[in-house]
Amino acid sequence: MNRRSAKEERRRAVRRRRRTVAALLVVVVLVVVVLATRHRFSAATASSQPLDATFFADGSCLAFPPTSGDRHETVFLDAGHGGIDPGGVGTTQSGRTIEEATETLPVELQVMQLLRARGYRVVVSRTTATTVLRLAPADVSGGVLSLTGAHDDVAARDVCANDAHARVLVGIYYDAGASAADAGSLTAYDPDRPFAASSLRLATLIQQDTVAAMDAQGWAIPDDGVQTDGSLGSFVGNPDGGGIAGAAASYDHLLLLGPGAPGFFTTPSQMPGAVIEPLYLTDPYEGSIADSPRGQQVIANGIATAIEQYLSPTRAKAASGSG
Repeated sequence: MNRRSAKEERRRAVRRRRRTVAALLVVVVLVVVVLATRHRFSAATASSQPLDATFFADGSCLAFPPTSGDRHETVFLDAGHGGIDPGGVGTTQSGRTIEEATETLPVELQVMQLLRARGYRVVVSRTTATTVLRLAPADVSGGVLSLTGAHDDVAARDVCANDAHARVLVGIYYDAGASAADAGSLTAYDPDRPFAASSLRLATLIQQDTVAAMDAQGWAIPDDGVQTDGSLGSFVGNPDGGGIAGAAASYDHLLLLGPGAPGFFTTPSQMPGAVIEPLYLTDPYEGSIADSPRGQQVIANGIATAIEQYLSPTRAKAASGSG
């Protein structure tokens, strides 16, 4: 009896040691994963330079130098929404809820890496799940952006692009419709700016190249073409409310692309720009593409190709092998 008890105790001790080792291995794996993630993020941001750490939120408005060659040109990329502003909300075919702010960020970061490898300095609006503006109390109401905060956070992206002295501005957003049947890709520009013709050329290239990249995958995304931002402008606010509410309701432009308006918007972008909405998050088929690494990569490739075609058309043609 005593020998059996001693033997059983030894077995229990062995089992306890095994469980302890297994637990330690799990901890080690978790630590390695965390450190690897931090290393990747640190590697991605190690060479970055904040343009104004006092005005912009941590991880926002960062400049990244080229990683191969140097064309001495800067591109500004904006990942729409962020932080407490999720943007549009949709669903995948599996029923998973997705948010615009989460889906735009990986596309922006991939476009950034592609352009840096092609010799461009790239400034991005954000690198993490945050707003671009360092928020003040008046920018938040009930845990979400106030009308002032929403206005100021978009305006901060124009400030960042201007501070960067960017040649072009490209906003990456997604669409959301009232019905799951709403689908398609569009790119917008503002026709009322002094550089409207250049913005139109940029928007046309972005739309063509991104749709072509998705078509090459057999996804058959409807091509909604290039549109002016007047039909897409701000409808938030109250026309009879006065102040920023009234001005927001009557400002018939996308704030990211549009002109200044006295008393409402004093820091408009100073370079050609376009905003692409390549997919509808509210269409489960398109939402699934937006949420997939492959979809994000394909969209990023299309956008990067278009930007290079706009800035260096001769070089882009040579790289593609076309005459």
